[in-house]
Amino acid sequence: MKIFKRILPVVMMVSLMSACASMNAEEETSNYREPRFTNLEPIDLKVKKIEVISEFTPSFTRPNVEHLFPISIEKTAKIWARDRLKAVDFGSDKIATVIIKDASVTEEIEKAQEMFTKDRIKYRANLDVVIRVSDLKSLSKAETEVIAWRELIIPADTDIAEKEQYWNSMVTKLFNEFNAKMDQNIRRYLNMYIANSDYIENYE
Repeated sequence: MKIFKRILPVVMMVSLMSACASMNAEEETSNYREPRFTNLEPIDLKVKKIEVISEFTPSFTRPNVEHLFPISIEKTAKIWARDRLKAVDFGSDKIATVIIKDASVTEEIEKAQEMFTKDRIKYRANLDVVIRVSDLKSLSKAETEVIAWRELIIPADTDIAEKEQYWNSMVTKLFNEFNAKMDQNIRRYLNMYIANSDYIENYE
């Protein structure tokens, strides 16, 4: 008996570059809770369960500074998975796995090149998430991946309160963009596993 494996392509969406921060910190909100996505309709997947796994391990040493952020990228990715994905076929042999590969933030000092100008700090937030649907019966699998990043540059003498406002804004915007890209990827590359979709199985 032949076993056919249907494997969808992994799509790496390397994008989401942002402009340097030039807005006033006062214009940013001071809400340091992880963003939620419950205002959006969940994506119903034809799987019996959804697992969330993190392969990211923070180093707690510079240039990595994700542990200093009031909003955790790793925790927010887990929240996103719970809010946006829903298992609806409990009799299925399929399992969806959300794998957090990267949730880091790095810091880099940019020395001033001219007199009377200030040193700057550049932050880079990185997010790499894979969603994989595995069929335990047929041993087939399909997955899609989004790699997102965002940069922020602020004066080196910015005080901690203002830094936290900038950090909060950067992470929130990162996830708004990540959510849009991953939603698009799931509906395009994992559409066969979405309940009530118009996907038609191809048996060629």
